[in-house]
Amino acid sequence: MRVAVIGGGIGGLSAALALLKAGCDVHVYEQAPRFGEIGAGIQISPNASRLLRRLGLGDAMDACGVRPVAVHQRRWDDGRTLQRAPLGASVEAAFGAPYFHFHRGDLAALLAAALPAERAHAGHRLTAVEETNGCVSARFENGATADADVLVGADGIHSRVREVTFGPDAPRFTGCAAWRGLVPAERIAHLEIEVASHLWMGPGGHCVHYWVSARRFLNVVCIVERAGWTAESWTDRGNVADVLARFEGWHPVVRSLIGGFPETFIWALHDRAPLPHWTRGRVALLGDACHPMLPMAAQGAAQAIEDGAALATLLAAMPDDVPGALARYEAVRKPRATRLQELSAVNRRRFHLPDGPEQHERDALLVTSGDRSFAALKWLYEHDAATAV
Repeated sequence: MRVAVIGGGIGGLSAALALLKAGCDVHVYEQAPRFGEIGAGIQISPNASRLLRRLGLGDAMDACGVRPVAVHQRRWDDGRTLQRAPLGASVEAAFGAPYFHFHRGDLAALLAAALPAERAHAGHRLTAVEETNGCVSARFENGATADADVLVGADGIHSRVREVTFGPDAPRFTGCAAWRGLVPAERIAHLEIEVASHLWMGPGGHCVHYWVSARRFLNVVCIVERAGWTAESWTDRGNVADVLARFEGWHPVVRSLIGGFPETFIWALHDRAPLPHWTRGRVALLGDACHPMLPMAAQGAAQAIEDGAALATLLAAMPDDVPGALARYEAVRKPRATRLQELSAVNRRRFHLPDGPEQHERDALLVTSGDRSFAALKWLYEHDAATAV
């Protein structure tokens, strides 16, 4: 079965590797002049890491990834611990796969290295998709064409595959913007930052930080509420002084991390209205192309990886009925991805509560019962997308 994957990011590359393992003839087409990911950190939980390990990537993941020992949730001003839940060896023992932190570029690079070079095509910007006589054809700006039995749109929130298949639909600004920075380990050695996922919750914003790139850098993301977004670029260079001003009064550790930024970038967080369908005929969407979500559940990349695994299983099981396999893929994957989109939106509100009665209630609940017990997370982390089809 010939499969053309449009988009060479984490979702597209992991899907291609799963499809290749399932026996498909796969080629990946990326519009950028080279394969790679911009951005900073990314979290890969057991529901996704088990799928990547199954693709033979375990050693490469261990070489550049970081295994956090816990997730630590704290108050914004006094640093009081609201909840500290185990990860590390405990989460691997419970769910059979580890929890990782990566730099996005590191994860994309190891995925690209696993794909045979002759199957990776950079500099291919999609212009049109046409389906005729049991075949789907992709045409590119450089004049190239690709004929396939299946076309997979893994080209992100600005998906061209989505646009040409389902029509134009502008992303929505969510009311949140984020500054990110990578702090070299030597700049903050005196802070003795634990190898954990740290979440500081405060009025109208929150800060997340964790180690990446074999602990050479601390990934720091500061997300705030913002009334509008008028910048032309989706990712602009920011000013460290602006971040410090916005986080005035926050705990000294948070402010020290921001002060350690060599540089910072700011970007708007966008999403889209839920799609009625992810597939049409021999075309399927995956990842941010069909279910972009806020990062407040740390599941965006994991869900894209799950999509690829499920798609590979179903196409291998139903080779004589591609439209049926894709319809089944949508039916299986859409409820789970939608649930995580909704959870991310709920967390955005929880993380940003102003100090007051509702915040006191949230904090008391975290301290007494929490929301990260393994029993509560079983539905998420135990899931095997390659078999739950």
